[in-house]
Amino acid sequence: MTGSPFPEHVFVIAELSANHGQRLENAIAAVRSVKETGADAIKIQTYTPDTITLDCDNEHFQIKQGTIWDGTTLHKLYQEAYTPWEWHKAIKDEAERLGLIFFSTPFDCTSVDFLEALDVPLYKIASFEINDIPLIEYAASKGKPMIMSIGVATPSEIHDAIAACHRVGNHDITLLKCTSAYPASLADANLRTIPDIAKTFQVKTGLSDHTLGSVAAVGAVALGGCVIEKHFIQDRSIGGPDASFSMLPDDFKEMVRQIRQMELAMGRVDYMEEGKAPSGAHFKRSLFVAADVIAGESFTVVNVRSVRPNVGLAPKYLADVLGRKARCHIKAGTPFSWDLCDPY
Repeated sequence: MTGSPFPEHVFVIAELSANHGQRLENAIAAVRSVKETGADAIKIQTYTPDTITLDCDNEHFQIKQGTIWDGTTLHKLYQEAYTPWEWHKAIKDEAERLGLIFFSTPFDCTSVDFLEALDVPLYKIASFEINDIPLIEYAASKGKPMIMSIGVATPSEIHDAIAACHRVGNHDITLLKCTSAYPASLADANLRTIPDIAKTFQVKTGLSDHTLGSVAAVGAVALGGCVIEKHFIQDRSIGGPDASFSMLPDDFKEMVRQIRQMELAMGRVDYMEEGKAPSGAHFKRSLFVAADVIAGESFTVVNVRSVRPNVGLAPKYLADVLGRKARCHIKAGTPFSWDLCDPY
């Protein structure tokens, strides 16, 4: 898409989420800390408790699914976790002052309108909103790149979400493999899904990572992921619903370093061209005369061997050489060539 904010390298996103303790100064400090890690972007979430759920405590709204948030209600959780909308501009201004990309996850159409007024450059759809087709279509209609996590999506739901983007002419789509557990175990990461996503859905891919550490993120890059998202917290003493599985600054910085090393190592498809041997090719094998040979003597596995360096005839011709007779006296250490032997 024209004017895409994505860098040429792997796009690393620090997800601030609820990691501000309901204090703007913590959010601003986090932006500055993210800049020091080498990340490309900081992302927040745009909702209020009343735009994401109902203020209701019946059984449907109780959290009791074996999560770290069990024992409260959805409304109470989001009351603690949400980022006040009046903070957004200050966070965005600080991020952009430092050269970071700022964007957010909208959770309803009013939050899309609010973020449009802030002129964010792209949108992220969370895993649990992957089936909210009206929301996806409305966000995609703004003509900006769409990143969507698919942690709880079935293949048909993924197709529906992509189709919603396409209906409004938006084809700049990145799907993030995600394990919607907090934290997620490495055994459940299933990173081999990443190249399959690219092949199956014909989109860019990446990882929204809830595991502890950087192994999954770096592995995702090795498998072709071009976007990595990871929860970030400046200091766990801030507390909050996401603190326990969010990455600290020094660890985040190390993860970014490893990602940059991995993408450097990934390089490009590279085979040695015929007739253009690199210097190291000198040390490949070739056929050499391994013992003195007199004229008329037959070549055998004793007096002709495949050894380093690569100066003589290619080893694949050894069977054709054996049994032929020497045309002249040959000293050991001579690179073998066809003119040293009589033809059959």
